[in-house]
Formats: sequence, C-alpha cells, structure tokens
Amino acid sequence: MKKICVVTATRAEFGLLLNVMKRIEEDPELKLCLVVTGTHLLASHGSTVREIEASGVPIAEKIPILKEDDSPEEICQAMGRACARFGEMYVRQKPDLLVVLGDRYELIPVCSCALQFRIPIAHISGGEVTAGALDELYRHAITKMSHLHFPGCEAYRKRIIQMGEEPGRVFSYGDVGVENIRTMDVMGKKELEESIVFSLDRPYACVTFHPPTMEGEEAVFQIRELLEALEAFPDMKFILTRANADAGGRKINEIMESYAGKHENWKCFPSLGIRRYLSALKYCEMVIGNSSSGIVEAPCFHIPTVNIGNRQKGRLQAESIINCPPVRKEIISAIKRAKSREFQEIAQKAANPYGNGDTSFHIVEEIKKYLKSPDVQKIFYDVEWRERS
Repeated sequence: MKKICVVTATRAEFGLLLNVMKRIEEDPELKLCLVVTGTHLLASHGSTVREIEASGVPIAEKIPILKEDDSPEEICQAMGRACARFGEMYVRQKPDLLVVLGDRYELIPVCSCALQFRIPIAHISGGEVTAGALDELYRHAITKMSHLHFPGCEAYRKRIIQMGEEPGRVFSYGDVGVENIRTMDVMGKKELEESIVFSLDRPYACVTFHPPTMEGEEAVFQIRELLEALEAFPDMKFILTRANADAGGRKINEIMESYAGKHENWKCFPSLGIRRYLSALKYCEMVIGNSSSGIVEAPCFHIPTVNIGNRQKGRLQAESIINCPPVRKEIISAIKRAKSREFQEIAQKAANPYGNGDTSFHIVEEIKKYLKSPDVQKIFYDVEWRERS
C-alpha cells in the first residue's frame, strides 16, 4: 500500500479535500495519512478540528504551528515552526506522496520540507490568479514545487503549463468545490435554522470578508465600509463568517463581531463547517464579500455574488458575479442590483466555468498511476513562442 499524506490547515481547505480523502481511504491500494494543522487547532477560529473528527476521517497527526497573533512577525515564526515540525512528521510517517490544496502560507514550509525527503507533491487548485492577496504568490510557488497538478478548469491548466510544468502531469477534471455541492447531503432549511440557532424567516445573505493582504492596512477601512453597507438593508438577515488567519484577520473579526452584536438580524460564526455552509448557500439570496466560495461554489446554486475589492481579481468568473470596489456606496448599489429581478434571472441562467465532473475519482486515479513509477525529478517545459513579424 502507498501512504498518501493529506495536509489541511483551514476550514475551507478541509471541506474541499473531503471527497479526495474519502476516495483515498476507501481505496485498497492506498493508505490515508491525514495531518491537521493551522487554524483547525485554534479556539478563536472555532476549533474546527472537531468537524474533522465528526466526519469520521481518521487523523494521523495534529501539528500546532499558529498562535493567537496574526502579525507578519508571528506568521514568519509559524512558518518556521511548521518547517521544523513537519520535517519531524515526515520522518515518523514516511509518506509516498503529499497532497495539498490551494495557496496558504502554511503550505510553503510543508511542501519545501517534503522535497527534502524526496516526497512528490500533488497540488489541487493551482494556476489561479488572485491579484489582491499574497496567496497569489504562494500558489505559484507551490505549483513549482509540485509534481502533479489538478487545476479547477482548462484555463488554469494552460497557465500551469505556461509556468513550465509538463502537460502530461497537469489534469483538468473540474473544481473539487463544485463536486462537493453535487455530492453533499445538505440540510433542509428548518434543520439549518435549528443548527445555527438563527431564524431565516426573511431573505438573507452569506457574508465572508478576508484581509486583502496585498493592500496592508486597508483591511480595516474596507470591512467597515462593507458592514456599514449592510446596515442599509434592515429587511435582510446576514450570516457572517470570520476571516481566516492572514495578517489583519484578527482586527476584521473584532470589528465584525462588534457590529453583529448590535443587530438582531445579523449573526457571526467562527466557522459553519462545510455542510452548514453549503446549506446556507442553498437558501440564501446572495453571497457578499471577497471569498473564493463566492466565485466557485455560489454559481452552482444560481445565486448572485457581490465580490468586493481586489482579493479575487483575476479569477475566472460566472455571469452571476457583480464586482465592486470596497466603498460603502458602491457595495449598496451592487447589493441592490443583486436583489433585482433582472439580475436574479441572470444568476439563474449563469453557467459555472468550474465544471461538474467526478473530480476526486480522477485525482486519486492519476495519483495511483503516478505512484507505479514515481519520479521526483522535474523538467522545465518550454512553451513554443511565435515571434510577431
């Protein structure tokens, strides 16, 4: 049996990896080694390790690396702790391959240490562009450290090849988030209300806002502009989820909690978990904020997304997405447009560019093929250029 190490560091990442992990666990040729780290182990982020335990997926190791501090200095120290502790984990577990998803800074030391042990890496959701976040740089760095690539769509596959990755190692089988929606047994509306202890007796929006990490101190201004815009819609309800552990996230969460405490029609959660979150999307009127879920998952439910600021700038988008600057007046205008019958009809007809295939099955099959004759050596694939005359 080949041991596959899957690393998860955030709530969103775990949900996206869940089907892949279940496929690995069920395969008689593979053994799952799930390593939990990052915000999963922090009480301030909802101790989402409990969601993992409840899923029934066995955890091989828990590796704490984060402290209750999101300053750039502490993030650097967390990356250092990850480097030391994951190096030790690779000695103990001896995995045959590492699977990671996305673009988090925690994954840089996780992947670079794997290379020291000649452990090949399979990277999910590479090739994307998010101009307003440092994740943009981390994502491409992880791509160059990886040996197998599973981007969410064909456009991203071409971009990874443009980065010098061999075409035979880059596979476009659709986005794992879209597959989640197709396979997840979501809650009924009444069950959701009981689970979150919040009545959904009128139209509501799901709101998530992460720090735009390429814009420094702008995060505080932007979250206040967003929350003040929401106050212009007292006839709606709002389910807010806290920001992630990027620099500036703690301040966003403090402001969000403060505003939510003053409004009976708002409720703020550290994390909803994948099943409750997708259930909330199913019944909501729209998604508001700057999370990738508004770009990838929300269009599957044919609901509008009000995408704020530059954090997701560059990602392939469905017609159901309204982009607006992080300014109160512009956000209000975008929400009004999203509520209009005309735009609701556009969202109903919008096609999601991220596919609807059996993504996790194909990912695991490609991993198995690769492991029959693994080769950690990489060549740089040069794209042929045609010079303009």
